[in-house]
Amino acid sequence: MIVTQLSEISRGRYRVYVEDEIAFVLYRGELRRLGIREGEEIPEESLREIQEEILPKRAVKRAMNLLQKRDYTTADLREKLRNGDYPETCIEDAVAYVESYGYIDDLRYARDFILYNLDRKSRTRIEQDLQRKGIDRKLTQQVFTELEEEGASQDEETMIRALLQKKKYDAKMATRQEKQRMYAFLYRRGFHSEAINRALSLDIT
Repeated sequence: MIVTQLSEISRGRYRVYVEDEIAFVLYRGELRRLGIREGEEIPEESLREIQEEILPKRAVKRAMNLLQKRDYTTADLREKLRNGDYPETCIEDAVAYVESYGYIDDLRYARDFILYNLDRKSRTRIEQDLQRKGIDRKLTQQVFTELEEEGASQDEETMIRALLQKKKYDAKMATRQEKQRMYAFLYRRGFHSEAINRALSLDIT
């Protein structure tokens, strides 16, 4: 493996390119100690230490530090580690490690997210938000079903009326154009058309 480039990304930290592709990130002192130089082959013993000791430990430490600050979904955590230029094998090992200790749990994350937003966002919007965070739609539906069985349900009309009040919307005074604009706004937020029409007390079809 020939090092084709060493690129400093912050003080003392370097991206190591092998065959013109990013291989990993190391500190200046590590480059010196491991004998890694541009245009030269990485010593076999150094490569073993990087792949089996330095990067796996660093990836786990990075994952733990991230999770100390806030919760992440499995997909979000993977993406954060990828942004740190960790190899995929190190990323998967780090994710497996924190999962084994319960530090990440997509089911728990989805449940907490839904409960927090149950009276603030439509079900459709919640599902979309969780899907963007890498939560499978089936898992989201499972959590909604469990919450409904526990008595936690949504009232879209109440949420819509709260939004209308916040926007100082007056159905009696609103023009047809204003009503259509408000309908479109609520529909974009994921509310169902029946609930919107009932809350707006109008028919604009």
